[in-house]
Amino acid sequence: MAVWDLSISVEELGPEAPPLKISVTSDLHIGGVILKVVEKSQIKKDWSDHALWWEQKQQWLLKPSWTLDKCGIHADARLCLTPQHKPLRLLIPNGTTLRLRVCFSSPVFRTVMGICKLLNIRRPEELSLLWPVEGKKKKKDKDVEEEVYDITCAPLPSTTILKLANGMPAFYAESPETEAVYKMLAVSQPAPAPETIAKMYRTTNVTEKAQINGRWLDSSRSLLQQGVKENDKLILRFKYYSFHDIIPQADAVRLTQLYEQARWALLLEEIECTEEEMMVFAALQYHIGKVSLTEQFVASCPAMDDLDSALQCLEVKMEGESSADDMLETMTAPELHDYLKIFRPKRLTLKGYKQYWFTFKDTTISYYKSKEESSKEPIQQMNLKGCEVAPDVSVAGQKFCIRLLIPGPEGMNEVYLRCEQEQQYSRWMAACRLASKGKTLADSSFSSEVQSIQSFLAMQKTTPSNNTAQTDESINTHSLVSPRYQKKYKPKQLAPRILEAYQNVAQLSLTDAIQKFLQIWQALPDFGLAYIVVRFKGCRKDEVLGIANNRLIRIDLSIGDVVKTWRYNTMRQWNVNWDIKQVAIEFDGNVNIAFSCVTADCKIVHEYIGGYIFMSTRGREQSDTLNEELFHKLTGGHEAL
Repeated sequence: MAVWDLSISVEELGPEAPPLKISVTSDLHIGGVILKVVEKSQIKKDWSDHALWWEQKQQWLLKPSWTLDKCGIHADARLCLTPQHKPLRLLIPNGTTLRLRVCFSSPVFRTVMGICKLLNIRRPEELSLLWPVEGKKKKKDKDVEEEVYDITCAPLPSTTILKLANGMPAFYAESPETEAVYKMLAVSQPAPAPETIAKMYRTTNVTEKAQINGRWLDSSRSLLQQGVKENDKLILRFKYYSFHDIIPQADAVRLTQLYEQARWALLLEEIECTEEEMMVFAALQYHIGKVSLTEQFVASCPAMDDLDSALQCLEVKMEGESSADDMLETMTAPELHDYLKIFRPKRLTLKGYKQYWFTFKDTTISYYKSKEESSKEPIQQMNLKGCEVAPDVSVAGQKFCIRLLIPGPEGMNEVYLRCEQEQQYSRWMAACRLASKGKTLADSSFSSEVQSIQSFLAMQKTTPSNNTAQTDESINTHSLVSPRYQKKYKPKQLAPRILEAYQNVAQLSLTDAIQKFLQIWQALPDFGLAYIVVRFKGCRKDEVLGIANNRLIRIDLSIGDVVKTWRYNTMRQWNVNWDIKQVAIEFDGNVNIAFSCVTADCKIVHEYIGGYIFMSTRGREQSDTLNEELFHKLTGGHEAL
């Protein structure tokens, strides 16, 4: 075998040092190359985390048994021996920056699993990394150095990480500084000063929101392959809005960071909400901020966890053993019927709401002139499967309307239903929400949906109390409501309204308050929508594709209206043509759509859809073991195949 020279630079020798030359033959394996380099460098240290990086090909050589010949390496290859774990600055949802060692050689999906292991966040598949937005630097700002909390002392995520009885990874307890970092992860932080909030990057329109989604890293390639360097800054965010199996006792960090992400999405106006909803969000934030100072998340105790799961199993068994009467009741599908008012803005009439007799059966609403006519043909039937449902409610003004966008052949038809009072509204709204997901009134979640709507309406009720609603000096309205309402009202107008809403939530515990906040956030019409500007096949103008956890939405870019909705449960297949960068999707009923992506790579759209399909495959009985192979099959690009 011919002997030839291979030059390899070693990071430990410094950037100026010339590469080391070693004599090799083509049948020498990668492990042997590393051994030769280490001997020649004469540095005594633990080299177990090091691997070879091939610069020209931008790839890691991670199979030590492969020969140089098999890898296709010749004398002109530029190789570098470098650690696989390097420090990275990570901006987490609550706005603080951590410095920690992460894996630069595994696919980003695995790297995020390692990060979540260090931060004690379960279900890492719901999170991912993205590039930060480059802020415009002003000359006078350059001396402000952001505070970075260092946890590079943590063990490598590839090792087993011990946990203390309260669920905290043991290495945080090694010093008061690291313990303070963990507290900051697991407990909601007080909001920053109004000046800091004013400087934060805020999206002003859908196109800007769409540009942020072009910054997600590719889950199937490593950090180094995507141009991330040591000590670079990346953002860790919840990417897939389908939160599986939240257990408050075990999920202190996960719940807190999720709350922080939701809270900032509202404060920076990334998601729309009504004025009354904003006051409830503000009251809950105020309450959570107050309670966080004194109360901690309940630490879990293994014996209690066992008891909880035993009780859950028992509950499931008891549900299964229902009597014959109950069986009959559920077999005859329940219905709703009542007098409601309807209004269709698209019809060119000036008449307002008209009253009819409505019936709700399965997922269809039918309406008749009167109750007596209900045995005859209905005036109209509307199937709500796949529709968009939004509340149009003012508790103070006693207005309880449901806004429906119902898919039709030409696009979405807008319909408003007006209910007389809360109870009626709660039942019909719950029925509409379930029907939009293809569920009927017989579904077990109907009663809990009605209850959550009623409890939210109760929170919006204002009780003019005599002494408790005095203006609290510590209430900083700037950090509780979004800029739109700060412009609309003065702080002394906002404070009493927030404190009025606070009366309704003041008795909640910290965990309950955070869960209530997340529940209301998840009920917002725009919840969990990731926007991407696309160009549909055969169209001349750009449009917006909204990707949610259960559907895709086509939105008109100029007026922001929903044009069409497609649900994942009617999707047959999707394909990506990587050469012309086009995504094609086929739905039931011979519906085909195709589009190219403008503000993001089509890999990002492909990964979003595949990722959501993957999230829906997770069952309750599965342990924390993740089917990583399935994730890559669903989200990987053509190189993954």
